[in-house]
Amino acid sequence: MTQGAKTTTLMANAIRALAMDAVQKANSGHPGAPMGMAEMAVALWGRHLKHNPSNPHWADRDRFVLSNGHASMLIYALLHLTGYDLPLEELKNFRQLHSKTPGHPEYGMTVGVETTTGPLGQGITNAVGFALAERLLAEQFNQPGHTLVNHYTYVFMGDGCLMEGISHEACSLAGTLGLNKLIAFWDDNGISIDGHVHDWFAEDTPKRFEAYGWNVLRAVDGHDVEAVSAAITAAQNSDKPTLICCKTVIGQGSPNKAGTHDVHGAPLGNDEIAASRAAIGWTHGPFEIPAEVYQAWDARPRGAVQEAEWNERFSAYQRAYPAAAAEFTRRMKGDLPQHFEMAALEFIAKCRDKGETIASRKASQNTLEALGAVLPEFFGGSADLTGSNLTNWSGSKSMNASTAGNYLSYGVREFGMSAIMNGIALHGGFIPYGGTFLTFSDYSRNALRMAALMRIRSLFVFTHDSIGLGEDGPTHQSIEHVSSLRLIPNMDVWRPCDTTETAAAWAAAVRRHNGPSCLIFSRQNLPFQSRTPEQIVDINKGGYVLRESEGLARAILIATGSEVGIAVEAQKLLNAEGIPVRVVSMPATTVFDRQSADYRATVLPPGIPKIAIEAGSTALWWKYGCQAVVGIDTYGESAPAGALFKHFGLTAENLCKTVKSVL
Repeated sequence: MTQGAKTTTLMANAIRALAMDAVQKANSGHPGAPMGMAEMAVALWGRHLKHNPSNPHWADRDRFVLSNGHASMLIYALLHLTGYDLPLEELKNFRQLHSKTPGHPEYGMTVGVETTTGPLGQGITNAVGFALAERLLAEQFNQPGHTLVNHYTYVFMGDGCLMEGISHEACSLAGTLGLNKLIAFWDDNGISIDGHVHDWFAEDTPKRFEAYGWNVLRAVDGHDVEAVSAAITAAQNSDKPTLICCKTVIGQGSPNKAGTHDVHGAPLGNDEIAASRAAIGWTHGPFEIPAEVYQAWDARPRGAVQEAEWNERFSAYQRAYPAAAAEFTRRMKGDLPQHFEMAALEFIAKCRDKGETIASRKASQNTLEALGAVLPEFFGGSADLTGSNLTNWSGSKSMNASTAGNYLSYGVREFGMSAIMNGIALHGGFIPYGGTFLTFSDYSRNALRMAALMRIRSLFVFTHDSIGLGEDGPTHQSIEHVSSLRLIPNMDVWRPCDTTETAAAWAAAVRRHNGPSCLIFSRQNLPFQSRTPEQIVDINKGGYVLRESEGLARAILIATGSEVGIAVEAQKLLNAEGIPVRVVSMPATTVFDRQSADYRATVLPPGIPKIAIEAGSTALWWKYGCQAVVGIDTYGESAPAGALFKHFGLTAENLCKTVKSVL
């Protein structure tokens, strides 16, 4: 599609007008970036973006990510103007309760928004995941003469995204992998909240990206639609990811505030909006878009043709490769293979029968061996700790810039890995999992939160889960981490006690379509616990009675992970003294808390003293009505694991003593 200069000017000014009007009506928001990126948007969305507003979930659409998510009115204006189901009324309700136009773009809230952005740097990192997923799918499904997967990932980002450290992690990896379907636009306006950025952001960004191995297109006039469009064409023909450096003026069109931080994050005010309308020649009232502008922006006719052409290709592919076509459809829908459930149940039963006493990280690897064979959508990795996390299995094939695979060494990039995984999950076709030490979940924290906010199936593997890792000392010993992860809404956190619970935890995480999971494993061996078939089913409820008392229980011991074995030993000692106690294993408090009140009451009946034990923070255990909690509320020490458990009182003997103290 081509437009004349007059038309492109009208298209760009429609974005400016909608941004000014919506922010003014809300008395809140960021008009400057949408106004400054308007011509960039015209070039990309008006001429190059492959999408169909009538079918926002078309598998081979291009993905667009607004990494500088505070500029949300840009994407809302684009979605509305191009024909998505986002009526003008929603733009008028910008930033209002229950509107589809929240302050920052939210996946699942607004049709056409591919990922939630706002925490700067994560959008470009998600985009690396999108581009990686596109490459992987193309490698797995495209056949000679049949190109099923062929789309780009485009990103708009500002100075703030590039200042965030995560952008270094992600863009470095994207260059190393040669993700040439990734095209990023740097909105180089030199302004952030505090003012002109030259005092705190003076690096040579183009050289930085050239050093990463990117194709860099310098000094593109971001207000020249033709120049930006030509840069996009050049980028599409590169064998590297591309950074298009667009020099822009923030708030372009505002006579008195353009080029200043005053237009960054506040309404322009009625007087300045009137002056801006006059300056750009926009004679229409608030939220008034002329029919000719709607017609120029409408992407539905072109999108319908593009999707129809792809549907023809898919039909031909389906005739030639019916099994692969069915597999592609299944994976893009996010459905699990029909034989997954049987494989999971058979392996859980095998764990029960085998009765191994091994580290839960090794039990995790064994589970990957069993489940990976039936999950071609599994895409694994580790932040330079594969040999410690044990996130690889016999079917793992490492990928790099020239070799296809299903496993990625992310390097020491915990935050980048986690946000890239989110992008992979959002793209569709894969279930990503990635590992690091639990204490380094701190580095990944905001990406974990974003996964939970978006309710996507990212699986975060954290090993070396406590003081049990021993001599590495307090810098590597997790104390507060498990509890803090449990505080993230919609995050399931599993800390299994043996091989059977580990297998059940993996299966539950894979089954879960509406949210991420943290799978937390030990470095040290954990004793196997025998179970009935009914107890195995109850693992899926997050907490269950593992060992019933011999007689009427006088107390209930609640434990997770490595401390379940301690609780079982304590039960034996107390039974010998005539004190019957129940042992409850609670591998996933987050799952247990979702169970019915009746079920929770059968596991933790009121009126019976409860004592929890976990090698970590005690704070969250009090919610179960505990009379005592045996845990650690200080940092750890450097010593062998056995010595540390004794030092911190995580022993059966001390647990018995604690029980007696509350009876």
